[in-house]
Amino acid sequence: MVRQENRIAIISPAENAYSETFIQAQKNGLRGKVFYYYNGELPGYLEGFGSLLNKRDGLIFKVKRKLKLTKFNVHENAFIKSLKDNKIQVILAQYGPTAHRIAHICSYLKMPLVTHFHGYDASVDQIIDSYNSYKRVFSQSFKVIAVSKVMERKLLSIGCPKEKIVYNVCAPRKEFETVVPTYSKKQFLAVGRFTDKKAPYYTIMAFKKVLKKHPDAKLLMAGDGVLLNMCKNLVNHLKLEDNVVFLGVITPKEYINLLEESLAFVQHSIVADNGDMEGTPLSVLEASAAGLPVISTYHAGIPDVIEHTKTGLLCKEHDIETMGEHMLNVLDNVAYARQLGLEGKRTIKKQFSMERHINRLDEVLFEASKSIV
Repeated sequence: MVRQENRIAIISPAENAYSETFIQAQKNGLRGKVFYYYNGELPGYLEGFGSLLNKRDGLIFKVKRKLKLTKFNVHENAFIKSLKDNKIQVILAQYGPTAHRIAHICSYLKMPLVTHFHGYDASVDQIIDSYNSYKRVFSQSFKVIAVSKVMERKLLSIGCPKEKIVYNVCAPRKEFETVVPTYSKKQFLAVGRFTDKKAPYYTIMAFKKVLKKHPDAKLLMAGDGVLLNMCKNLVNHLKLEDNVVFLGVITPKEYINLLEESLAFVQHSIVADNGDMEGTPLSVLEASAAGLPVISTYHAGIPDVIEHTKTGLLCKEHDIETMGEHMLNVLDNVAYARQLGLEGKRTIKKQFSMERHINRLDEVLFEASKSIV
C-alpha cells in the first residue's frame, strides 16, 4: 500500500532566523507538501505566496465579524482561509506560544496539532505562567515534541500527559558529518547567541586561565546578542584583545571552515535567573558531528548528547575553574582531543542523525493526520 503524502503547515514566528536552521531542515526534509507560515505567533505570511490578507477578504471578514457571523478576527480568518485553500491536514507549531495562539483555530477546524518545544518556551517561568501552563496546548495537541530529557520532565511537571510527549532531539545537517578536523590550531570555537543562558562571559573567564600556560591560544566567538557588548568590554578589561576574537554572525560555510581548523568547541550554558535554559543546542550537535570535542556544562540536553570523557568534557554550571582545566587538557594533549572528537562524530551519526530526527517527526505528523477522520 502506497502511503499518501501529508499536506503539512509549519507555523513559526520568524521567516528565516539565522539560529533556527533546524526549522529549515524540517521544511526541506519532511515527506509531503510543506507550507511554511511565519511572521508572528499568529502567522501573517506564507512562503512563496506572501501576505495572507488582501483588502477584499479583509472587508468581508470585517463585515462578518460585525454581523457576528464569525468569532474570529480578520487575521485569524485570513489564516483559516489559507489553511482551507491549501487543504492542510496537520499543523506543526514551532514553540509553545505559537501553539497556544492557534490552538482554538485547530479545534475549530478539527485539525490535528503537533507542538514542537525548543528551550525558552518550556523553561522561562513568566512565559509558562502567562500561557496558563499551556493547558490549552496540551489538551489540543496530538503530540508534544521535547528536545531534551530535562524538557521532557519539565513538560510533565506542568501537566503534559506522558503519552503525548515524544523525545526527539534536533539534529545537525549532513554537511557537518563530512568535516575532517585537523586540530591544527591552538584555537577554541564558540558559536551561538550572546544570551544569559549561554553565559559567554564564563567562557571568556575560563579561557583566561588557559593563557597562563598557553599565551598564544585563541578563542573565536561567533554570533550576536544582548550580551555581546558586555563581553567585548570584559575582554578589554582583562586585556585579552589579542586572544579573543569576535566574528559576528557567520555563514554555515564559515562555521565549517572554523570547525576544520579548531581544537575544540566551547559553550558554558547555564540556567538563567528567569528559568530560561537550552533545549539541546544545535551548535553542540554540529560541532560534535564535525568531530570536535565539546567542552560544555551539565545543562539541559547537553549531557544527553555529549558523554563526559568520551565525546567531550563537561563541568557544572558556573564552574569556570574546571572548564579552564578541560581546555588545558585538550591543549596539552591533541591526541586526546582527536580521540574525543572522533568518538563524538561516531555517536552523533549513530544516535542523533538528521535521518533519525526527520523520520521520527514524519511518523508523528503522519499519525496525527490520520487521527481525525
